[in-house]
Amino acid sequence: MPANFLHGVETIEIDKGARPIKVVKTAVIGLIGTAPIDTVGADYKTVNKPVLITNDKDAALYFGQPTTGFTIPAALNAIFDQGAGIIIVVNVFDPDVHTTVADVQLSDIIGGVDAQGKRTGLQALKDSYSLFGFFPKTIIAPKYCEDAAVVTEIDAVAGEIRAIGLVDAPVGTSVQAAISGRGNDTINFNFSSDRLVFCYPQLKVYDTETDTTYLEPFSSRLAGVIAAKDIDRGYHWSPSNTEIKGIIGVERNLTSMINDPNSEVNLLNEAGIVTVFNSFGSGFRTWGNRNASFPTSTLPTNFINIRRTADIIHESVEYSMLQFIDYPIDNGLIDSITESVNAFIRTLIGRGALIDGKCTFNPDKNPPTEIANGHLTFDIEFMPPTPAERITFESFIDINLLRSLGNENVL
Repeated sequence: MPANFLHGVETIEIDKGARPIKVVKTAVIGLIGTAPIDTVGADYKTVNKPVLITNDKDAALYFGQPTTGFTIPAALNAIFDQGAGIIIVVNVFDPDVHTTVADVQLSDIIGGVDAQGKRTGLQALKDSYSLFGFFPKTIIAPKYCEDAAVVTEIDAVAGEIRAIGLVDAPVGTSVQAAISGRGNDTINFNFSSDRLVFCYPQLKVYDTETDTTYLEPFSSRLAGVIAAKDIDRGYHWSPSNTEIKGIIGVERNLTSMINDPNSEVNLLNEAGIVTVFNSFGSGFRTWGNRNASFPTSTLPTNFINIRRTADIIHESVEYSMLQFIDYPIDNGLIDSITESVNAFIRTLIGRGALIDGKCTFNPDKNPPTEIANGHLTFDIEFMPPTPAERITFESFIDINLLRSLGNENVL
């Protein structure tokens, strides 16, 4: 019996059917480092607080101009040189604690939770979603990432927020040392995570103020390249073979031949290191599709773009499920969830972000005991496009083609 008596007609709205799924932001960079905040206005000084930067004007306002020893202003310039990007910046330089930038410790970059319960350093990126509604999808800590302790924490945080971390080889690293460092602890490359991308070598940049050149971490400009590629082409595109803007050279000239497996850029790629390709007329281009899990892992997620595409799909679907949480479990709910995810997958297929995919409900994975406990399980299958990393032509010299000689004159 209805709770209230009614002699008449009423309408009860029932929410059912597919719901749209919104893709999470991808062209977002998390930058941890140091800034000369003594040079900015009092209202803009921040320490261990995530700050959202979307343009070069705000970058200078909050973090000042490039200054020797400080990493944030130069990194912001490098990112904006590529033409696009949203950056969540955390400055760890605290004038109340650090007399000079040299006083900043690796522990400041790694961060933690202070006595007031505030996250600091890399850990502060975990507050991004509650502050801005999204997490960074690329993490960089220029110069400080040259230490393995920082790389370990970048990997950990990237795993928690579904991001990738870009890691530079130290200044002065040779090609041989970069490659051998994948198998020993001589440099910071001895990791096998699909959330880390190793970058080599350092880049040369011209300083208009001093009329000199200086070396700059590759990771900053690669982060900008990835963000710009996300906006121009989509997150399912590899960042490889994209021109790097704003540089005049590299720390070490590398042999770069597109058809030579023994060229230095190819040997670096073979070791799971992203590098810079520079040949006649090519300009300086990012070169390499694989993350640090390669060559150990043969899973498709050793491709940078596939790892990122999987992250975007998982996170987008998860966030969209808030509207279904705590609904009564019935066939209508099951259909609404599967239809919502499949509509999302079809959209991604249409955009070229996926080759194919589907979401299904398998009764065998949902026994009555689990459903009675309020738990539903769905299967999602999908495959993003892999990058055309290798193109092979098989060539044949066929003497039978000589038969065509003279035939053009025959009526």
